[in-house]
Amino acid sequence: MNNAVNPPLCLYSIVCVLLVALLPGLALACEKSLRWDDDPPFSMHGAHGEIVGINVDVNRMVLARLGCQARMLKMPWARALKELELGRLDILPGAFKKPERELYAYFSGPQLAPSRNILFMHRDALARWPIGNLLELQGSAFRLGAQTNVSYGPDYLKLLEDPSFASQISFATSRSGLWRMVDKGRIDGIIADEHSGIYELRALGLSDRIKPTSVVVSTEAAETAFSKKSVDPRFVAAYAEALRALVKDGSYQQIVQRYLAQ
Repeated sequence: MNNAVNPPLCLYSIVCVLLVALLPGLALACEKSLRWDDDPPFSMHGAHGEIVGINVDVNRMVLARLGCQARMLKMPWARALKELELGRLDILPGAFKKPERELYAYFSGPQLAPSRNILFMHRDALARWPIGNLLELQGSAFRLGAQTNVSYGPDYLKLLEDPSFASQISFATSRSGLWRMVDKGRIDGIIADEHSGIYELRALGLSDRIKPTSVVVSTEAAETAFSKKSVDPRFVAAYAEALRALVKDGSYQQIVQRYLAQ
């Protein structure tokens, strides 16, 4: 009986060339730690307790095409950035490329469609502040909720530079608590990814009280970040090529629709 370990079938020639020429032995043993948190529809627990979501499914499929498997690590965003910097986390999906992050992370490039961060408000606040852009809140009594160490775009940064408005911002490591603060009237609204916000409000039964607004805060394309301490840049190139193939063959769109069509 032949006990030799056969490498996985390469589906895309360019990826195969990268794997064989640049990453010998990768197909035989490859595990990468992948960050997740309670962030539906991008990462979450499924109906049977399994870890699922758009980012989870996409990365598992990309890694599988590279002959790798994902080791899931649950952690809030701020900690994930630190763990990536220290080399204790290999892959962080959904990261925006920033100069300070490039000091310790490689980036996949903007392979996926831009993600819209929008302002969600309590329905009472929406009637009080019928604004068209975030900067119109400057000088107002609006109480904003935001996640710690999350980048929401240039208008948000300008508000942070205003000491008076910055004192009205409530920070949290996750959005679940922020939604409840909005519902209880402790804050007036929060900034969130459009898909995440709609999904979470529906799951929490808050869609009738907290509404998405037309205020688009940012449309920057998120990327996948890789720790410079634990990931070879050649692997990043192979990952980026496999992700492009995933988009090109329609697999990415199928994964997205699996969650957003619910």
